Amino acid sequence: MEKFFVVCGAASAFIGVAAGAFGAHGLKQRLDADMMAVFEVGVRYQMYHAFALIATAWVISRWPGSLANRAGYLFIVGTVLFSGSLYLLSLSGIRWLGAITPLGGLAWLAAWACLAWAVLKG
Repeated sequence: MEKFFVVCGAASAFIGVAAGAFGAHGLKQRLDADMMAVFEVGVRYQMYHAFALIATAWVISRWPGSLANRAGYLFIVGTVLFSGSLYLLSLSGIRWLGAITPLGGLAWLAAWACLAWAVLKG
């Protein structure tokens, strides 16, 4: 699982950097300031949680168990729901996508709790 979460974290960071560059160079002229800010929040939180996935791999190597694995999957789900919904919202303008964003935040909160509990338990 360690390799899987490092690869997912690296891929997520790659996508985050690419999205950030796309936003800075390709979207600045196309999006208004509010939607640009929404896009940038998606990028920022994706990058934070890409590193969280890599940290999860380290936790698994140190304190293996289902809680740490669950944390990794929850970080992935959170990224797709949170950052993905913000990317889609900012690019499409479809406002109801903002209702999905908090679900990603809840997944991340659960992931952080699982990660902490995995270390405390180990």
